[in-house]
Amino acid sequence: MENIKVIKRDGTTTVFDKQKIVRAVNKSAQRIVVTLTRHELDLICDNVYNYLIKNNISVINVLQLHNIVETSIDQVNHNVASSYREYRNYKVDFVGMLDEVYRKAQVIMYRGDKENSNTDSALVSTKRSLVYNELNKELYNKFFLTVEEKSACRDGYIYIHDKAARRDTMNCCLFDVKSVMTGGFEMGNIWYNEPKSIDTACDVLGDIIMMSASMQYGGWSTRVDDLLARYVEKSYNRYVEEISQMLRESNADINPDFVDRWAMKKTRRDLEQGIQGLEIKLNSVASSRGDYPFTTFALGLGTGKFEKIVSEALLNVRMGGQGRDGFKKPVLFPKLIFLYDESIHGKGGAAEDLFELAVKCSGKCMYPDYLSLSGEGYVPSIYKMYQEVVYPMGCRAFLSPWYRKGGMYPADSSDTPVFTGRFNVGAVTLNMIMILAKAREENKDFYEVLDYYLEMIRKVHIRTYDYLGKMKASVHPLAYCEGGFLGGNLKPYEEIAPVLKSATASFGVTGLNELQMLYNGKTIREDGAFAVEVMEYINKKVTEFKEIDKNLYAVYGTPAESLCGLQIKQFRDKFGVVPGVSDRPYTTNSFHCHVTEDINPVEKQDLEYRFWNLFNGGKIQYVRYPVEYNLEAIRTLIRRAMKMGLYEGVNLALSYCNDCGHQEPNMEVCSACGSEHLTKIDRMNGYLSYSRVKGDTSLNEAKMAEIAERVSM
Repeated sequence: MENIKVIKRDGTTTVFDKQKIVRAVNKSAQRIVVTLTRHELDLICDNVYNYLIKNNISVINVLQLHNIVETSIDQVNHNVASSYREYRNYKVDFVGMLDEVYRKAQVIMYRGDKENSNTDSALVSTKRSLVYNELNKELYNKFFLTVEEKSACRDGYIYIHDKAARRDTMNCCLFDVKSVMTGGFEMGNIWYNEPKSIDTACDVLGDIIMMSASMQYGGWSTRVDDLLARYVEKSYNRYVEEISQMLRESNADINPDFVDRWAMKKTRRDLEQGIQGLEIKLNSVASSRGDYPFTTFALGLGTGKFEKIVSEALLNVRMGGQGRDGFKKPVLFPKLIFLYDESIHGKGGAAEDLFELAVKCSGKCMYPDYLSLSGEGYVPSIYKMYQEVVYPMGCRAFLSPWYRKGGMYPADSSDTPVFTGRFNVGAVTLNMIMILAKAREENKDFYEVLDYYLEMIRKVHIRTYDYLGKMKASVHPLAYCEGGFLGGNLKPYEEIAPVLKSATASFGVTGLNELQMLYNGKTIREDGAFAVEVMEYINKKVTEFKEIDKNLYAVYGTPAESLCGLQIKQFRDKFGVVPGVSDRPYTTNSFHCHVTEDINPVEKQDLEYRFWNLFNGGKIQYVRYPVEYNLEAIRTLIRRAMKMGLYEGVNLALSYCNDCGHQEPNMEVCSACGSEHLTKIDRMNGYLSYSRVKGDTSLNEAKMAEIAERVSM
């Protein structure tokens, strides 16, 4: 081999070395999570060497050598050969990639970004994060996706969510705060003792949220009435002892009723101040990702004395708003979800009063949303059978069951599912109208084309599980070492693959209304049969994938924020403007009726209920209330939704004048002082967002166009 010389790119000469080929081939294989055997590597090197000897080549240019190596790899493993081809051209590709990152960075620096309504792109810290995200997206495209996947994303047939983060970490979660806090824990090389009072517990909870939410992307959820009740009780008992001791020292009679009232007053004050502190922190302090953590608190199910106090305080603090006197308005985070059990919250139930307080809060703040545990469908059935609550990770993502002993399926009749401490590893969404249009253009069966893209999403998910599983627990100590995730008691140096077994991966769907329109010119209000048929087919295929791959796949009604405009742009670029399909700048979220449909809330609930159990990986139903703060209407429709088994949101559109403090459900100009200096809160999809901040919009143009045309949503 010493007789064979290789001319490098810089013109210098080196000796032909098989080990350099081995290293390059191994790198290419690792990029696609493939391990070549020693025999396969030797075969590739021998083929290259024999080719050079056979053709009497003693001096060869490195670019020519690359071609020979690539051909030799192709004889052993085609996928690794493709990876090698991409990898060897990385210098040329990186120039173009970095040029694109620089272009996007300039836009972010001087014009901002409206892709995510939870980020304030005016802030320096957010700009830095957004620029990093652009680089990470390009790296994901370059080194994780195949040529076919990149093409499908570019053309718009599929959309891989959160490319900037999914190479590094996981998505939405139900974080097990109780497991972390009980007995104390370590965070950032500092030991936190378990709180002994509710005010300290709220402070510690805020620290846990800020740290753990910055280590993921997507929604961060926990159930707080159950979590905080024990610390409320500790504070109460401390105050009982304190006042009792004072009375004993002064030789006064210890009146139990007086002691209880005094201790409860002090405890409620501490609890409400702690919650106010949480609200302020979560809405004003950006995480290290550059956004405000998308936090969700589930509440309302606990009927114990201290559990109810926690739920009441959360609702009262939210209604009180934050801000200076006369200008208070409700915050966006945490999103509140009321866990509704008819036997507890129905007429005469032990917590009917708590439900009434929640309705009052929704009438003023839109939150909480309501999750039925006693109707029909997936979530209520789990609750009725096991008394386990499946509540959303963020705005709408739900976990599939994972059983304590059996995993995907119960090991025996005593096995029970667990949801707390689990998470999602990412979502990939289908652009349904693109797929139908492609099938027609190419004279192919629709389901044949759909199968192709479902299989593509499946492969992305499989590689995601494999890739993330090789990461060490030290990447997220609270989750993987301190018990925040199920099985998360690993050593920092251990791989997290065992924890990923209970994680879900989502097959997302948007625009069913537009799909039905493209199919036969009718909306899902007018027809919807084809849309239902398609979703039944997708569920069947995803179930088959789940059985074969042993991964917890789920079908997800995608809450398209910036995606609602991107999908229409991609469709127009390839198939033009089609009336009722792409003639507006946005597509419809998931399975909802079109926002312009003039239908009443009851009809909307009934129409969308057809799809309810076809989206068990992520769904929400909401209606628009055309009346101002009509609590009776809100109460009636929520109770109806709860009987149906829905996860129901209230939509009012809240407006606040920043000049005089006047409030109305929906105004463009202040009716009290004429100012346009307004802050408006609208339902983005399954969550609330500022559609205007002090007069300026903070959302993308497509979403603002959708909000402007809302009639029934």
